[in-house]
Amino acid sequence: MPDLLVKLYEHPLSFDFVGRMAQQGVTIRKPIGPEKHLAVEWVCKHFSKRWASEFDVSFSGPQPTSFIAIEGEKLVGFACYDATARGFFGPTGVLESHRGKGIGGALLMACLQEMKLAGYGYAVIGGAGPVAFYEKSCGAVVIPGSKPGIYAGMLDYDKNV
Repeated sequence: MPDLLVKLYEHPLSFDFVGRMAQQGVTIRKPIGPEKHLAVEWVCKHFSKRWASEFDVSFSGPQPTSFIAIEGEKLVGFACYDATARGFFGPTGVLESHRGKGIGGALLMACLQEMKLAGYGYAVIGGAGPVAFYEKSCGAVVIPGSKPGIYAGMLDYDKNV
């Protein structure tokens, strides 16, 4: 999977997606410290240990570099940035039962808007799976020669534990 590049300076600053999600009963917000372990465990259970590690890293600064999606009191999605490398978006995931409702796009835009506000001109989507989704959602373009990129030579959990 290649890396993608997003020109943040071309994105208008808007958080309309928060209101659209609220109308569907989904809250998009930043997690807080007391939720860290629950959220990290949730990411591990529903996605992977690697993604849980990256989500954990999003809590390492004064404010998390992540967002969560909540329906009622249930966690249904997450997204983070600056977890693998500075300027990188991801990982992100939405429960399979909640896909196709705009939650993934809202989490993506929450992170990209915050990155723009922090002064980033570009965002890299590392090892992007659904390339067409990112092209449509935020105008991302493939970075030539970026596969496997930063993930080359990454330790394999099954071979080391």
